[in-house]
Amino acid sequence: MSRTHFEQDYFEFFIGLTLNNHKQWFDENRGTYTKDIKPMFEEFVDTLIGEMQKVSADFTGLNAKDCMFRINRDIRFSKDKTPYKTFFSASIHKGGRKTMYPGGMYLEIGPENCAIYSGVYMPEKELLQKIRGNIYHNLEEFDKIINNKRFKTVFGEIQGEKNKRIEKEFMEVAEKQPLILNKQFYIFHKFEPEDTMKPEFVITLIEVWKLTKDFNEFLKR
Repeated sequence: MSRTHFEQDYFEFFIGLTLNNHKQWFDENRGTYTKDIKPMFEEFVDTLIGEMQKVSADFTGLNAKDCMFRINRDIRFSKDKTPYKTFFSASIHKGGRKTMYPGGMYLEIGPENCAIYSGVYMPEKELLQKIRGNIYHNLEEFDKIINNKRFKTVFGEIQGEKNKRIEKEFMEVAEKQPLILNKQFYIFHKFEPEDTMKPEFVITLIEVWKLTKDFNEFLKR
């Protein structure tokens, strides 16, 4: 049965953190974070994984703790030294958050961004070459997938940084399909914060994720 997972308190906590992104404020509100905010997101992710397991065996054995990211930011190489993220995020992929195996989803829920992402982000060189080879040899199929009316309405354009030059054989089709130049192949769909507070949000999210199937299967192959 559908039920509400997120409450207004969740977003108000992150609005407060955005305005007071420092350790003192976080320590003063740590009780709320520990007892209410983190468990709210964790329970939601567990429910979402349960629904994804009904669709694919890739997610068997996963739980929220395998997939959730810490709220602490890695500030070692960043000019922005604020210590905390202003949202919760999870990477629900085969193998959990440490992998980016095509077919899963990355999720952010916060007052400034509520979105689902899928595809491949920063693939290793071997996988990138295989994806480009697949596009090269199956250009018509790839075009059909990414130009599907429903897919395009929900996700828009394929995202990712591009190389200016790639192998000569692949450059031959770059004019027909510039996406072969991509270093990343990912898509996203945004929701409004109020959408997350609706009882049917998990089901809505699953239906959006199902639309990534053909795209992800192409990347896997």
